[in-house]
Amino acid sequence: MMITAYLLSLFSLIVSASQFLRLRAPYGFYQILPGSISPILVVLGVLGAGLGWFYHVPVAVVAGLLGMGISLSYIVRVTVPQPGFALAFGKDWQRKISPSQESRLLKRRWNVGLPQTGKPMWERDIPFWTIPGTGRKLLCDVWQPPEGVPRSGLAFVYLHGSAWYLLDKDYGTRPFFRQLAAQGHVIMDVSYRLCPEVDIYGMIGDVKRAVAWIKANAARYQVNPERVVLGGGSAGGHLALLAAYTPQHPQLTPPDVQGSDLSVRAVVSYYGPTDLRAAYEHGHQKQWSGGLPKVEIGLPGSEKKKKDMRNVGRLDVLLGGHLDEVPEVYELASPVSHVNAGSPPTLLIQGEPDIFAPVAATRELHHRLVECGVPAVNIVYPLTNHGFDLLFPQVSPPAQAALYYLERFLALMA
Repeated sequence: MMITAYLLSLFSLIVSASQFLRLRAPYGFYQILPGSISPILVVLGVLGAGLGWFYHVPVAVVAGLLGMGISLSYIVRVTVPQPGFALAFGKDWQRKISPSQESRLLKRRWNVGLPQTGKPMWERDIPFWTIPGTGRKLLCDVWQPPEGVPRSGLAFVYLHGSAWYLLDKDYGTRPFFRQLAAQGHVIMDVSYRLCPEVDIYGMIGDVKRAVAWIKANAARYQVNPERVVLGGGSAGGHLALLAAYTPQHPQLTPPDVQGSDLSVRAVVSYYGPTDLRAAYEHGHQKQWSGGLPKVEIGLPGSEKKKKDMRNVGRLDVLLGGHLDEVPEVYELASPVSHVNAGSPPTLLIQGEPDIFAPVAATRELHHRLVECGVPAVNIVYPLTNHGFDLLFPQVSPPAQAALYYLERFLALMA
């Protein structure tokens, strides 16, 4: 049992303390773990310290108490009340949520497990657009409220994290969507095309096609076309912000949906890059793809250049060149460049430090929104890294705290 005391206490201490490290990508993704399992680390620290006390192992007692203390402090820091909603929507913002909607929301910013909900209706692989000249269809999943749950009329169009290159819909989001469907919302989980198949123009075009599709199918899913909210995580958050702030921008709207109503009620970004110029400097561009084949990069209509992927970063391919080669495209693709008084209400959620999306740029976006009179909330969780909501959401304090505020934001928009 003395060895068990050592193991439990040291594991709690080492993993808890690792959140203070500043690791570069891709190793920084490890730092999602300490915050996500912080309640477990508290328990392990207590057990290790208790066994150490009983078996007279002072090192285990000290290590266990330190591990417990660090993780407990983290839980408190990420679950304290946030003032952003009162600043954005007024001190009486909670009264703007109907009692029936309020009854279905999470009661606390952190719970031991997410509440049990009814089984949502889930349609998979629904085509929302066919690529011209091919038989290939872009697909989405649609989640609808469980039987017996009153519908809110709100549709949440979600764009998965991808770093613009990776993954797909239905990746780590099922607990998230199940909880939102239990609020009466409809969720459209979108599979958009990625680099290097398309660049930023093709990608943002797919997002706007998804918005046009859910509005065209509003009656089918019993949603109000004026209550469509865009959201996403990481690169999906970036695309959500960019599409929400540029509904009719001629360079960022494909011809097939020009003239359609592409406006949205609101937009949500989980740690999405807001300024790609800042992200270029922050995101360690050239770590991504040794061994990948040569690809053509360049602006639409310009002479494309073949470059070895070992010598370019992900933003080079997405935007057609280095920052010093095409600065105007980096500006065009940055949501912060398009903020105006007509921008939709915005919820920004991020951890600090973030290995991928610079927090300072997110704060700048929030500042510009507030200056323009746009209701905007910026929530930043300390010692919390990129992708924090995807790991163990049933116990993760930052994931649940973020969901707590997202639910209330969507309820205000419904």
